[in-house]
Amino acid sequence: MAATTTTAPLFDTRTRSARNRRRPVWNALAIVFALVWVFPIYWMVNSALMPEDRLRASPPLLAPLQPTFRAFEQVLTSDVFWTSMGFSLAAALLSVAVCVVAALFGAVALSRFAFVGRRGVLIAVLIVQMIPAEALFISQYRMLDGWGLLNSVAGLSLLYMGMIVPFTVWMLKGFVDGIPVELEEAAMVDGCSRSTAFLKVTLPLLGPGLVATGVFGFLVAWNEYTLAFVVLASGDRMTLPVWLQTFSSNLQETDWAGVMAGSTLIAVPVLVVFVLVQNAMTKGMVAGAVKG
Repeated sequence: MAATTTTAPLFDTRTRSARNRRRPVWNALAIVFALVWVFPIYWMVNSALMPEDRLRASPPLLAPLQPTFRAFEQVLTSDVFWTSMGFSLAAALLSVAVCVVAALFGAVALSRFAFVGRRGVLIAVLIVQMIPAEALFISQYRMLDGWGLLNSVAGLSLLYMGMIVPFTVWMLKGFVDGIPVELEEAAMVDGCSRSTAFLKVTLPLLGPGLVATGVFGFLVAWNEYTLAFVVLASGDRMTLPVWLQTFSSNLQETDWAGVMAGSTLIAVPVLVVFVLVQNAMTKGMVAGAVKG
């Protein structure tokens, strides 16, 4: 016993020492990967701040020696940019709100209830994800045209919902499966109904899942291009990804500074969402751990 007691601390000390020696290597690799990941973002901002003559210089300049905000001023003073920003926000937020609610009901039904055809529904949801979006353009366009929803937030959001809901159901179902059903059963033993047990026990624990699902839906709707390009036939209504193509035409050179400035400003709401999501996910996990 004495030998075992003496050897164990030595083994732990050697293991800890080996890990400490390898830590600088792993830290250096992590820094390299982070720089590779950040470089496209840096190049986008760098190109937006660079004068037009230096932007096309060869070899390319890695830093804006004479930075200018001309491209940002051009974008921010454009009424079309703000109109497209509002259109994109309306379509994305409406899609996310409906998709999260629909995915919540669908995930709970598929996870908590055993009904005839349950496996078939799961397979159907998966198959829907395999259908290429391009194969549905004609039918979707004719459907919205028949309903009078072309060039509208409601029509575009409807298509986004059909695209986002199947995956969000699968995504949220995994979160529901991870919450033991015994928690709801214990609440019902204490006198709660099934719906009350779900609202007071399961729903708070689903906070991180709902946030993650909402973020996924927002990113898909915010960055989507092809559906918006097909459905929004009117020139005065467009989303931000479609608006970016106005910086280039067949007869003129592409205004790359404007494209990069617009791309940088489009990324700002996404960064804001991620900052808010990080706090919301932390609060959701802490609240769920206390209540569980």
